[in-house]
Amino acid sequence: MTVSLASQAQEGGSSADLAKQLSNPVASLISVPMQINYDSNIGPRDDGERWTTNIQPVIPVSIGEDWNLISRTILPVISQEDIFPGAGSQDGIGDVVQSVFFSPKAPSDSGWIWGVGPVLLLPTGSDDLLTADKWGAGPTGVALKQVGQWTFGALANHLVDFAGDDDRGDVNSTFVQPFIAYNTPTATTIAMNLETTYDWEADEASVPVNLMVNQVLKFGGQLVQVGAGVRYWLESTDAGPEGWGGRINLVLLFPK
Repeated sequence: MTVSLASQAQEGGSSADLAKQLSNPVASLISVPMQINYDSNIGPRDDGERWTTNIQPVIPVSIGEDWNLISRTILPVISQEDIFPGAGSQDGIGDVVQSVFFSPKAPSDSGWIWGVGPVLLLPTGSDDLLTADKWGAGPTGVALKQVGQWTFGALANHLVDFAGDDDRGDVNSTFVQPFIAYNTPTATTIAMNLETTYDWEADEASVPVNLMVNQVLKFGGQLVQVGAGVRYWLESTDAGPEGWGGRINLVLLFPK
C-alpha cells in the first residue's frame, strides 16, 4: 500500500486546502473523524482510567444557493475501569450527541464563518455507568475566521434534559470549545483547543486543554488526516480525570 504526503493537487482541492477545511467545523466536506482519548487519575482515589473513541461523521447538505446544513454526530465508544471504588470495568457505547448547523455558504463581509442550530442528547449508552439515561436538547453554534494559514474561533452548545429516568440526575450543561489552528503549505496542522463543560446542577467545570499535530496523507486511494497530541486537565470535577492524557486522531476524507 502506498502512503504519500498528498501535497499535490487532489480531486476536490489540494491537501493543504483539505487540512484548512478540517479546521472549520462547518466546512462543506464529508469526513469521518475518529478521535481516541486516554484519561487517568479518575475517581476519589485517582485510580481509574478511561479510553474514549469518539466516532464523529460530518455530513454537509446543500439547501439552496446560499445555505448548507451540516450534520455532526458524536458516538462515544468507551472502555473504563475503577472510576470509583467497586465500579469494576465497563465497555460499550455512551450517549450520542447530535448537532445540526445551518450555515451560509459564503463568509460574511468581514470574513466570519458561522453556523447555528439544535443539539440533541440521545440516551444510547449500553451500561448504567456509560449513560445519563436522559433525553436532552438545546442550541448550538459556531463562529470562526480563517486568516491566511490561521483559523480561530469557538463552538458552543447548551443541553437541558426533557425526558428520561427520573431517578437519574438532571442534565443542565454548557460546552464551550475555543480553538486555534495553524495550517502549513505541506498540510500539517498544529491545533490547540479548550473543551470546557460546565455542569449547572453540580456547579462544577471540566476543562482539558488539547495540543495536536495532524497531517493529511494518502493511503492508496484514500485521503486521511492522522495525528496525535497531549491533553492536560486544567480543572476537573471531584471524580473526574486529572493530570495528563493523550489523543490520537484519524479522519477519513471524502472531498467532492
